Amino acid sequence: MDKYRPDKVSSLIKEELSRIFTRELEFDNFLVTIVNVVVSKRLETAIVRIGVFPPEKSPEALIIINENRKKLNALLIGKIDIRMMPKIIFEIEKSY
Repeated sequence: MDKYRPDKVSSLIKEELSRIFTRELEFDNFLVTIVNVVVSKRLETAIVRIGVFPPEKSPEALIIINENRKKLNALLIGKIDIRMMPKIIFEIEKSY
């Protein structure tokens, strides 16, 4: 496997999820951005770290994202041509 493939997949996921967040999700009175995406070497998981401003809205943002997880995954699969999509795990970036 190409040693740079996780980095490429990470970049694609970050780019496409950013677009999907903007078009498909409603975040009232707070801003949500994708800070970082880390894909495992075997492309099994992708940890998506999100930043929320103001930070006290982080739990609410995570609830909205997790409620739309299936929709996000389906849209992401439609945008990225990859044999097997990594399992997406959303986390709040604490230092944001």
